[in-house]
Amino acid sequence: MSPSSDPTTTTATTTPKHETAVVLPANLHARPAGQLARAAAGFTSAIQLEYADRTVNPTGVLAVMGLGATAGSTVTVRAEGHDAEQAVTALAQILAAAE
Repeated sequence: MSPSSDPTTTTATTTPKHETAVVLPANLHARPAGQLARAAAGFTSAIQLEYADRTVNPTGVLAVMGLGATAGSTVTVRAEGHDAEQAVTALAQILAAAE
């Protein structure tokens, strides 16, 4: 029997996952939402923003603004994929610098 047809042979692949929480210095309004959407669109990883039990894909400005996150609240950035670490870092920096 060839190794490829052996049912006991498995190939484990893991997809990198990263997560960070950011306390917003300002409300999450149109300007930072637009910056997040543009940045998120540049990554291949699946990215999510979470706030108050709601999760959105940050590639849409309206979805990001719809979270309703306000200054002093904590937003969690999650990503899964090959560039997940870079995606989380980039989006967290945008959130941390929101004005």
